[in-house]
Amino acid sequence: MKKSLLILAMVLACAAFVAAQAGVVVTQDILGAHLNYGRGCAACHAPHSGAWGNGANRSGDADAGQTILWGQDVGRLYGQTITTGNGGTIEVLPTQAEFVANTQPDVEGLLTCLSCHDGNWAQGAMMQNQVYEILPATYGTYNKIPTLLGNDGDGVGNYLANHPVGLNAIISCSGSYNWDCSEANGVITMNGANSSLFAQNYGFFVSPKAWLNNPTVQCTTCHNQHIMNEVSVTTGKSGGTKLATGYYATMFFVRAPYNPASGTARSNQTAQFCRECHGGEANESNGQGQIGTTF
Repeated sequence: MKKSLLILAMVLACAAFVAAQAGVVVTQDILGAHLNYGRGCAACHAPHSGAWGNGANRSGDADAGQTILWGQDVGRLYGQTITTGNGGTIEVLPTQAEFVANTQPDVEGLLTCLSCHDGNWAQGAMMQNQVYEILPATYGTYNKIPTLLGNDGDGVGNYLANHPVGLNAIISCSGSYNWDCSEANGVITMNGANSSLFAQNYGFFVSPKAWLNNPTVQCTTCHNQHIMNEVSVTTGKSGGTKLATGYYATMFFVRAPYNPASGTARSNQTAQFCRECHGGEANESNGQGQIGTTF
């Protein structure tokens, strides 16, 4: 009996240690804001009749719901042109025919995301123009982050204050600001001296989308739309990350450990996420390869 209790205590202690390493206790449904005020999955993926069934087909899109059972109105977004930041990356959204025919599967994800998050043509969807999460104290007194893209302070129809996204937002290897990685058929491999070390120190969690053999940035490259507040880390995956296997806190549906509320003033984990693509600003590219990820 005593031996059994001892073994049980050791198991619990190990479990507690792993949990402490992962450092996250989730107290709400991982779908978070995408529970859509209780509507749940059906708000985005209407099981019957698409946007018609959700009462959201303001544009009268005759093909509502024919792509991934989408339940929000995309009609006013067909063929629209947006210009995103960093010099102006121009992206033309799919036409109605292209969307239904599924000829541009990655950028269609951009179109469906904008059917809720756009502030120009898609207003009136589920978005309320503020974040769902309770912001950490590190954000100061600013308690509202605009979320209606393209109309969030940079002028109506202007996406220049937003990260480049779309089929023309191509990730590159080599160069002054990029990783010493390699790319083939739209797939990035972190195999250079600096990039491989970074992948070990943090990981490579982003999900570039291949288009015409180029790795592109889509909404889902940085965000997992189905999991808002935690991310699963497995040692040996994501480029051989040294992070302990477990669940880590994240925010804003980010695909990686990203926790500005960590309580550690010197924590670099949110910076590490951006450095997955912006290699020139990483520790490893500036002679500081011994610096890992702090929590």
